[in-house]
This record gives sequence, structure tokens and C-alpha cells, in this order.
Amino acid sequence: MTDLRFTPLRERHEALGASFTDFGGWAMPVRYTSDLAEHHAVRTAAGLFDISHMAQFRVVGPDRDAFLAYALAFDPAKLALSKAKYTMILAPTGGIVDDLIVTRNAPDELLVVANAGNRDAVRSALEERRAGFDAEIDELDASLIAVQGPRAQEILEATAGLDHDDALAMGHTLDSLPYYTAMGMRFRNGAVLVSRTGYTGEDGFELSVDSADAGALWDALRDAGEPLGLVPAGLASRDTLRLEAGMPLYGHELSLDVVPAQAGLGRVIPLATKEADFVGRSALERGMPEDAAVLVGLVADGKRAGRAGYAVYAGDTRVGEITSGALSPTLGHPIAMAYVAASVADAETPLTIDVRGTRIAATVSTLPFYKRNAK
Repeated sequence: MTDLRFTPLRERHEALGASFTDFGGWAMPVRYTSDLAEHHAVRTAAGLFDISHMAQFRVVGPDRDAFLAYALAFDPAKLALSKAKYTMILAPTGGIVDDLIVTRNAPDELLVVANAGNRDAVRSALEERRAGFDAEIDELDASLIAVQGPRAQEILEATAGLDHDDALAMGHTLDSLPYYTAMGMRFRNGAVLVSRTGYTGEDGFELSVDSADAGALWDALRDAGEPLGLVPAGLASRDTLRLEAGMPLYGHELSLDVVPAQAGLGRVIPLATKEADFVGRSALERGMPEDAAVLVGLVADGKRAGRAGYAVYAGDTRVGEITSGALSPTLGHPIAMAYVAASVADAETPLTIDVRGTRIAATVSTLPFYKRNAK
């Protein structure tokens, strides 16, 4: 792992006994103690995740909105101050280069967060598409820390040194901060961007902090959160949490060979309302090929779960392939996402999964598998 990159929190993870895995060229904690314990902690209390491997690009300049309107699939004109938007950067073919979150984090600035493994692809695509626009792109030297779970807000409110600042808050408080909205707070002498976003299906926050302060913020969050049930959580639990929540993972459900509608994400592309042209628009307007596979959920009984790459059958006919699968820690039965032929994609359709030579009965299910009770 000598060629892998580490986040500024490496020493904290090692001191906690974390096991590491290669994720997008980064050595990231896969677990600290138990995948299941970390998963259940997020569903019942809170988990603390280091997601600093994700890329953060700041976009500024007079043409920032026009540039992003061309480069990305969303409509910046409809993104108010402090609001965040889930969107995509598409190839000219309509395939997905990456899925992103864009936040208008200041009146004259937008923040684009990309997946770690697509950092170079996103940076290159943005730079290529910037030609002709008076806009600048800077990759931030900032870390990302996520607190996810029903007690996340209590934990942030109890964190020593993390304080409200009217000059940064963009009119919000932690208590009133809506989902997919951000506010600035102060940690010690620096500003922290706190976004009510996440990748677990729970309430929670993602905190963008200067990398020099990341260790101190991690420690302060742990000190505040441990009495409330907070545990450090790794990528293994993050994966089962996002699967239960029906959230796609790039490289599994999303790729250059997939257009958004195939993944059930056509709703995030404002083809009917966005006036500006953007890369990939022409391809999407032609629609999906009639034989394109579509993403579905699958549920099964028992304990044997289908995994990525396992074949899916209707009778004796192979109709698709699993992209993600696991025995759901929350639900107690196997769940999976799979690309299957559109002819067998309706909910309640009976199919089978080839689990190492044994056919396991499964049923097509709507997504998500798990949905929290919002307050």
C-alpha cells in the first residue's frame, strides 16, 4: 500500500486499530471493530466517518454559473445560496463520468464534491469544459468528516469549539438546517462548512474543514459523541448503509456505460426545464435504447446474499447481473441492486440469483429497501 494516499486522519485511524482498504487510490478505514456494530450504531445513534478521500473543487469567477450549466447536468440558476444539489457530470454519450454534490456555499462561489476514484476524470472534464468561460477551478486542501445517525445533531451541538457564527451561517442554525442545505460554523479560529447531507439513509452532516484542523475536529466530535453512542465507522458499514438506502455507488451502479435513466435517476436531469445546453444533453434527448438494462432492487429470503457480478435469471434465461448485494444488517434478509432486462423490471417479478451455483429465489423490489422515519 506504499503508493496509496492517506488522509490527514491516518494516525487517528491507526490508533483506533482500523483495518485499511484501497478505495480509489486511497488507504481508507474499512472497519475499526465490527462491520455490523458500526452499521447498527449509525441506525440507532451515530457513526463518525472519514470521507476526506473525496475531492472538493471550488468554482469562482463571473461565469461560474454559466460554466457549470454547460459542464454539468443541473441548473445552477435554481440553486439558492446555501442549497446543495445532487447531480452528475456526463460524457457526450450521456454516460456518467461521476455523480456529484454541488453547493452554493457563498454568493460568489460553488463547491463541487466528487468521488475519490473519479477525482482526475472530473478535474479533467471540468478544465476542458471551462474554455471560453471566465471561471476558475481550485481543488481545496480540505478534509471531509461525516457524522451520520439519529443523534448527529445532538453531537454537533455538544462538540466543544464548534460554534455558531452569524457571519457564516447563511441564515441557518443546526436545528433549522434543512436537508441538502449547508451553513458555515466556526471551529476554533477557522470556518467549517456543515452540510446536512450523507450517504447512509440517516439524518446527518458532512463537515468540510481545513486539513490542518481535521484531527482536532475529529477528536472533538468523538469526545462529544461517545457518551451519545457515536462510534468511528469504516467503509464496510458505509457500503451496507447506502445499499439499504438504495443509493448508487460509482463503479457498481454508475459508469460511463450507464445513462441516468437506466439507474432510475432520470429525475435528477432537468431536460424539460433547463434552457442551457450541457454536455450529454443531445444523447439523453435521444432516449435509452429499447434493449437497455435498468436498475432494480431484489429481495430474497434466507441468509445467502447475491454479490456484485452474480447472474440473475428469469426461468432459464439470464436477464441481468447484480451490482451490489449483502445480507441487510437492518432488515435481516438478503438485498441487492441489479441491472436487468426492462421486461422483468416490474415490482414483484419473481427471479432467481445464481449464488455460487445455487439458484436463490428473489423478487424485484422498489428502492430504497430502508427509509428512516423523518422527524
